[in-house]
Amino acid sequence: MTTELETPRVQQKHGVEMSPGGRGSRRPRLSRSMRQLLKHIVLIVVGLLMMYPLLWMVVSSLRPTEMIFRTPGLWLTTFEVQNYIDGWNALTSTFGHYMLNSAIVVVGSIIGNLLSCSMAAYAFARLKFRGRSFMFAVMLATIMLPVHVVIVPQYIVFSQLDWVNTFLPLIVPKFLATEAFFIFLMVQFIRGIPRELDEAARIDGSGHFRIYSSIILPLMVPALATTTIFTFIWTWNDFFGQLIYLTRPEMYTVPVALRAFVDASSDSAWGALFAMSLVSLIPVFMIFLFGQRYLLKGIATTGGK
Repeated sequence: MTTELETPRVQQKHGVEMSPGGRGSRRPRLSRSMRQLLKHIVLIVVGLLMMYPLLWMVVSSLRPTEMIFRTPGLWLTTFEVQNYIDGWNALTSTFGHYMLNSAIVVVGSIIGNLLSCSMAAYAFARLKFRGRSFMFAVMLATIMLPVHVVIVPQYIVFSQLDWVNTFLPLIVPKFLATEAFFIFLMVQFIRGIPRELDEAARIDGSGHFRIYSSIILPLMVPALATTTIFTFIWTWNDFFGQLIYLTRPEMYTVPVALRAFVDASSDSAWGALFAMSLVSLIPVFMIFLFGQRYLLKGIATTGGK
């Protein structure tokens, strides 16, 4: 009698439902497997749809210009490498010159954001001063301010300083903690660092700068890496600001140089344009590929604070 009562419990413990005939029913397990299969199929289909424009651009960069829009599919019948050669030498300077210009702006912007935004974040997170909450709220409000609202007064100021057609308007503001998003990101991260570390450093005679440089900065590497990756991608792909301040061809960056391939009054070099677009995407892919781990860690740890 005891054996008959315990048998269903053992069977339920292993997750098998007994039918009246004594056979185990695996329909729930099969339905769960089907749901997982359908989920993966949907994800694969959506991923392929999102990759289609990139794949089409890769294929189009290897086709003659006159065949790009005649054959919109992905089947490649010709292998035209000349587009890369023509695109690299199509403008007044080689395309490597414009990539170097973009690299100068990107490196300057990264250094400026890391220094200024981290110091501003340390002040908001650790220092106590009058009006801190109000200033922090004003700083957050600037996130909702479109860049087009301030572009005209900024251009007037930089024009009077004779900074137009230089990289200074694109780099100098980064040293003034103008990126409120990164400040908020670092403030949230610093608030998660125990204050006992600061107090222990003060007992040893350390001031705010020593605490900031020796304790806070080494611990907020994920937030700094996230700032670096986002700054690189946003600055490298920025078109509007660089188009406003850089009007001489030798000062063009990558986005402005790519725009020069499209001519509204004559034939556009679409093959060369797609080829150089792929070349310009290589640094973005590389920085995201090698920095993805730090990016995810920085966003996850910051959002949890």
